[in-house]
Amino acid sequence: MNATRRTALAALGGGLVAAALERGAAAQPALIRKPIPSSGEMIPVIGLGSARRYEDAKTEEDIGPLRETFRRFQALGGTVLDTSPTYGVAEPVMGGLMADLGIRSSMFVCTKVAVDNKEQGREQIEQSFRNLRTDRIDLIAVHNLRDITNELATLRELKAAGRIRYVGATTSFDRQYEAFEAMIRREALDSIQIDYALDNRNAAERIIPLARDRGMAVFINLPFGRGSVFRATQGKPLPDWAAEIDCTSWAQVMLKYIVSHEAVTCAIPGMAQARYVDDNLKAAQGRMPDAALRRRMEGYIDSL
Repeated sequence: MNATRRTALAALGGGLVAAALERGAAAQPALIRKPIPSSGEMIPVIGLGSARRYEDAKTEEDIGPLRETFRRFQALGGTVLDTSPTYGVAEPVMGGLMADLGIRSSMFVCTKVAVDNKEQGREQIEQSFRNLRTDRIDLIAVHNLRDITNELATLRELKAAGRIRYVGATTSFDRQYEAFEAMIRREALDSIQIDYALDNRNAAERIIPLARDRGMAVFINLPFGRGSVFRATQGKPLPDWAAEIDCTSWAQVMLKYIVSHEAVTCAIPGMAQARYVDDNLKAAQGRMPDAALRRRMEGYIDSL
C-alpha cells in the first residue's frame, strides 16, 4: 500500500477503513476463473506465491505487510495460495495469517512435499497440516520430482481419506523436463506446476500441452522469469497493444500472456505487498490476448 493510500485510509477512521476497502473490492470486476479438469472446480487465474519474502518473516514488522497483502487478496476475490515446507517459515506464516484474518475457508491452499523417502514424507506432510492450521489441504504436490513414486502413493492415500483434495507434481528446472514429461505420461495427476514466462517458453513446447491432454490443471511458477522480464522492460513504456488487453503495467502484460494460454489454469506470482495484489489481480480481469497478439508479445520480448 503506497503512502497516499495509507494517508487517505487513516483519515477515514477505523470502522470506515474497513467499509471503504469493502466498497473498493465490491467495485472490482469479478476475477476470471478456469476449471481444474479433474473436478470442474473453478479457480481464479492468478494466485499468490510465498517464496522469498515469506521465508524469513519472523517479526511483526515483517508480517504486518504480509497480513495486509492477504487481506487485500481475499477482499478482491483471490483464493489460490501456494507455499512449501522448503520456503523457510512461509508455511507457518501463511497458516497464521489465514487464522488471524479468519479466511481459511475461502482459500485454495497448495503446498508441497520435498523429501527423500516415504517416512520423511509422512512427517513433513503432517507438519504442513500443523503449520497451515488446517485439517484439510486443497492441493499437495511432489516438489521437483523428489522421491516421486513413494510420495505420490502417500498423497493418493491422503486424498482417498479426504485429507487432501488434489494431487500434483512440480518442477522449475529445464534439466528435469525430460523426466517430468515421462512422469506426466505414466501418472494420473490432478495438476502440475511448472516454470513459464514471456521470455521462458520452453514448457509450452511439450509439457503444458501434454498436461492438458492428460486432463491436468497447470499451475505456473516463476511467471516473471526470475525477474528477467522486468529487467528487460525496465524504463520502457508499454507498447500500444497493451491497451488492447486492458493492461496498465508490465506485470499485467506478463501475467496475461501466461494465463491466456488455453492449457494454463493459474499463474502464481509472489506477492508480499498489497499494491502488488492490486496490480497483479488486474491480469485476471478484462480482455485477454488472442493467438496473434500472443505472437506479437513474444516477438517484442525477443527483440529486447
